[in-house]
Amino acid sequence: MKRHWQLYLVILLPMLYLVIFKYIPMAGVVIAFKDYNVIKGIWGSPWVGLEYFKQFFESPNFWLYMKNTLGISVYGLLVGFPAPILLALALNEIRNGFFKSSVQMITYAPYFISTVIMVSILIVTLSPNVGIISKFMQLLGVENTNFMGIPSLFKSIYVWSDVWQYTGYGAIIYIAALAGVNPELYESAKVDGASRLQKIVSIDIPSLIPVSIILLILNMGNIMKIGFEKVYLMQNPLNVSTSEVISTYVYKVGLLSSSFSFSASIGLFNSIINLILLVGVNYLAKKLSNSSLW
Repeated sequence: MKRHWQLYLVILLPMLYLVIFKYIPMAGVVIAFKDYNVIKGIWGSPWVGLEYFKQFFESPNFWLYMKNTLGISVYGLLVGFPAPILLALALNEIRNGFFKSSVQMITYAPYFISTVIMVSILIVTLSPNVGIISKFMQLLGVENTNFMGIPSLFKSIYVWSDVWQYTGYGAIIYIAALAGVNPELYESAKVDGASRLQKIVSIDIPSLIPVSIILLILNMGNIMKIGFEKVYLMQNPLNVSTSEVISTYVYKVGLLSSSFSFSASIGLFNSIINLILLVGVNYLAKKLSNSSLW
């Protein structure tokens, strides 16, 4: 440490950040097992054990919130996970440098749009009165439709707007992985008379598998963590039956109703499920392949 003290100094601030903002606050999880009172404080509040967990599990809306959360997460994973891979493979086959960089810039730009602006774009675009889609449907003789008010369309609007916004950004990692492929492999494939599709199947996809597995493990660890801001902003009284997820329920119960212990128990349950999924998928990945987080 004396010899390389400069390196330890570099990692000191990130380590302090993790300790102060990630590990120390874990002590506050104890309020999930207490009847938290602001005046008495965390340690002065009486213990109630698993009472709030039991209250949440016995709630008539428990399975609805679980269904909505898992439905949006799995839908988003099935659609959003392969999208950056397909874009990276397509961009890797483009030989025109100007066109390739233009496509990358256009697909990457939506990532910088804030959540509030993104939802505003969705609301205006899908508006039954002034929306572009409604205007187009009027030209076809179809009556106005309030897309944001149809419960069955909420998941698709949420997921596909995410695909549009994050696919370009997600493809950067895969493009970098493809850039590291040995050019001799492509030359050998060309000599053997391999087509473009055969090159993709035999060279590109195997090169992306290790990176894909790592990102899949990380995504599985966040499967219960739906973006609260976007869901909450997209919610309205008409689609709440399919848009109410665990994160929005915790916000409404914990902050708006001041039931801090109840919301903490729900949040802890959510985190435990994510941890189990992360460890489980990592274990399977390690057994089935040579790629894993640990």
